[in-house]
Parts: sequence; structure tokens; C-alpha cells
Amino acid sequence: AAVPTGNYISYTTTITVADSITSSTFATTTVWNTTVSTNGTTTAATTTDTGVVVTGTRVNNSTATATATTPANSQPCNGYTEFCSRQYSNITMVTAHNSPFVKKNNIASNQVYKVETQLEDGVRMLSFEAHYYEDDIYLCHSSCDLLNVGTLESYLTTVTDWIKENPYDVVTILIVNSDYVSPWNFTSPIENSGLIDYVYEPSIIPMSLNDWPTLSEMILDGKRAVVFMDYQANQTAIPYILDEFTQMWETPFSPLNTSFPCTVQRPPGITAAQAEDRMYMINHNLNIEIEFEGIDILVPDSAQINDTNAVSGYGSLGLMANNCRAKWDRPPNFLLVDYYNDGNFQGSVFEVAAQMNNVTYNGKCCGGSKSAGSRM
Repeated sequence: AAVPTGNYISYTTTITVADSITSSTFATTTVWNTTVSTNGTTTAATTTDTGVVVTGTRVNNSTATATATTPANSQPCNGYTEFCSRQYSNITMVTAHNSPFVKKNNIASNQVYKVETQLEDGVRMLSFEAHYYEDDIYLCHSSCDLLNVGTLESYLTTVTDWIKENPYDVVTILIVNSDYVSPWNFTSPIENSGLIDYVYEPSIIPMSLNDWPTLSEMILDGKRAVVFMDYQANQTAIPYILDEFTQMWETPFSPLNTSFPCTVQRPPGITAAQAEDRMYMINHNLNIEIEFEGIDILVPDSAQINDTNAVSGYGSLGLMANNCRAKWDRPPNFLLVDYYNDGNFQGSVFEVAAQMNNVTYNGKCCGGSKSAGSRM
């Protein structure tokens, strides 16, 4: 199967959409994946029903105006209190590759648990193929004749329901626009599902690594769904569907061997300096190629999944994440995997993410354990 390609957007300068705390006019210093302190302004909000505190902090060079001690944060953001003060671009998240493709005994499936369980277990990026089929957007693996799990609107409705019930979580969605259709085809599913109420709209196009807000800022603003699209996004027309490749790069697509290099494949031709100024995703989903009705398609190599999703060892997620951290001097932002619940133990992919984030894994995987403290 060929590597997807299309038109890649290139900006000679940034476009400022509106004044915001995320404006790049702030002088920032980032400490990658470690909790940071600030000598600038601190925003705090207290929920009156529980008394927990979410603090919104950024590293900047402005002068503090408050003299009172900032309350200690007791409310986790995306599962960890340490994440609340970190920028969105300074967190490593597990990505469920082809999140909707859950169907027993279907070779084209990529996950075991449905999306609600994925989110309960700690997955914070959901990726999927979207196809234009029967005058609507459907979620299909390679072909809607091979595996069709329904409409995008239905899937996003489920995701939105979870976001509503979990007010301290930020969820990222990566839409693979498989048929390269206009992004306007995706606005109705986003609006009708209710996701439109939560979508994040950047103040700058494109967002560089240091332009992103902290999780607590996104949570306090209520804009907790970040939507990326790989091809055909037009942020000046639809500001909440973010162009992926001007703000993130990927390692080689759907690998067929266990070498898992940390090189930039998409977008092609960017410089090292450009790569260093964007988030990045490592594709750690080992595949085999099969033929279906004359079409070559890639499906998960389930025979090696425990080794692929392991914390250590040749071909493991842990080894690739560490190699990429060493090569780029910062951890990956997104760890894309099939069957996230498998590995050398249940939750091994989340252990790798925790190591990248320099936090202690909370061990909640797998099967959808609920945390009442993070829910409405």
C-alpha cells in the first residue's frame, strides 16, 4: 500500500487570528515534559461543587501581580495533576490508531475496545480513516466494503458525550481524509454531534511548538477537543479543523518491519529546524500487507503485538520512543499504536507514555475503569 500524500500547505509567515494568551509575542522557555513553574501571571479557578483547583500557568517573562500563594492543584488534567500546567505541546499521549475499527473476527480491526473504553483507559488521541460514501462521511478501513463501522457523526456523538462527562480532559482527534474531499463535508458531523461546542480554535496559523496553551487554559476555556486533518484542511475558512502537517510531522507511515526509524516522512522536505518547531507523532503500528478484492491493504501484525507494544526490547514502543527522544532532544507528542491494551503487560503503552512524561503511571488500563474525580 502506498504512503498517503497530497497537497502540503506552506506558510511564509504566521497568521494571527486573534489576541490570546497563546500569542507567540510571549517570550517562553519550555522544559520538555517536566512540570514547570512560572514567574508570570497565574490564573486559577475553583469548582464550587468539589473544591478542587485547576491552576493555569505558563512560563513567560511577564510580571506577577498577585501576592497570594497559588493553591496547590489537586485535580488531574488528562489523568495527572502534573499536566495541568504543561503546554499541550509538552505532553506525550497514546494514540489509538483507527480508533473506531473494532469488530470481532475482522482482520481489518485495529482495536479491541470501543472508543468510550479507550478514553476511560487513558487514550487521548483518536485517529481514523474517513471516507465519502453514499453522500455522507463514513468510517471505513481502506474500503467501505472491507470494514464500515458507521458514520462520522455517530462516532463523534459518542466522543462528545464522553467529553461532556469528563470536564478535566482534553481529547485530540486526527481525521485521515482518505478521499481528499473538501473539509466542508466534515462540518455537519462536527456540528450535529455537539463537538462544535468544545473544539479548540488556535489564535495563530500555524501554531509553533511554544504557541500552544496549557491544558488548564484549554479546560478553563471549555475548548477541550483539538481536531486535526491530514489533507485539505483550510484553517482560514474552518478554523477548528487544523491542518496536521504544518503543526505536526510523522515518522514513516504504517511500518512493515521492526526498525521503526525516527525520521520525518510527512510532510516531505522540511528542514530539521522546521521539524524541531513542530509536534511529532511516531507511527508504531506494525503491519502486514494483504490483498482484498484486488486491493493491497495494510492490517495489524497481531502475531507480534505484545512485543511491538512493549516497554523495552527490539521493535518495542519503549525503544522507539527513547530513540526518538534522543534524536530530537524531546519526547514524541503522540504514540500511535494498534491494540493499545496489548503489550508485555496490560497498559505497557501507557507506561511508555508516563516515562516520556516523567510521571508515575497510574495503572488504570485496561477495560474502562472510571475515575469519579474527573467526571461531572
